[in-house]
Amino acid sequence: MKDFIAISDFPATEIQSMLDLAEKLKKEHFEKGNTPLLEGKVLAMIFQKPSLRTRVSFDMAMRHLGGDALYLTPGEIGLGKRESIADVARVLSGYVDAIMARVFEHAHVLELAKWASAPVINGLSDYNHPCQGMADALTIQEKFGGLRGLNISFVGDGNNVAVSLMHVSALLGANFSIASPEGYEIKSQAVEIGKKLAGKTSSQITILRDPHQAVKGAHVIYTDTWTSMGQEEETRIREQVFPPYQVNQALVSEADKDVIVMHCLPAHRGQEITDEVADGPHSALFPQAHNRLHAQKAILVRLFGMG
Repeated sequence: MKDFIAISDFPATEIQSMLDLAEKLKKEHFEKGNTPLLEGKVLAMIFQKPSLRTRVSFDMAMRHLGGDALYLTPGEIGLGKRESIADVARVLSGYVDAIMARVFEHAHVLELAKWASAPVINGLSDYNHPCQGMADALTIQEKFGGLRGLNISFVGDGNNVAVSLMHVSALLGANFSIASPEGYEIKSQAVEIGKKLAGKTSSQITILRDPHQAVKGAHVIYTDTWTSMGQEEETRIREQVFPPYQVNQALVSEADKDVIVMHCLPAHRGQEITDEVADGPHSALFPQAHNRLHAQKAILVRLFGMG
């Protein structure tokens, strides 16, 4: 395991093993504090896009495990502009023990991984968000004991978060459905990969237009912002297209009685999700956010070969 670029790069056994390790590290953290498995290790964090959860969770994960993290701003790096990605990768590999990159273009994180001798972690790209997907799976596992046989529904834009959720669902045997407006569907390339994974676990992937149909029998309803970072010029159009896909109490009431509602945050309350749902009894938003910390600990420990 040299890099962590996509959940679909790994067999189900490895993903499940990392989730179990995350649960173990989380329990250990609250009982006695984590063993400093990464003492002396340093993670460089490259940010083209800002993020509260990605920055703080990776920084604190390294601290809890005895290591350290360096935050590198867009101005300091100028990835692919001020300096080539290949040169950045090779320079950082001589300074730090691992690199996390949160980028606009998926090609950038792939190129970092190609040229870096240090492990590279995909902290988000325009294609997928595997660290978020691991935290999501951990949250679902904690609630239901595992993913196999569950119905997981995504309502809204078929974006990078939806891709990783689809792949981890298919890999671990959950049925995944997504309802999106016309023109905002999940990428066909990602769906093909998901269906191949689902074929190995006998789970189903269903692409829909109707959010009400998507949430019937759902154990998990997931949504995300209508306009992602970098799409700001589309905001007005998206605000006209997406209102029928709002996750509100009426929609939640159509799902399983024990359904949990998830959102990777930040949430635009009153748009893709209502306050009543985000703060209601079915909400898993904040346990999910907190699980970024523990899921990423497991990724780091495995990348460094320490557990």
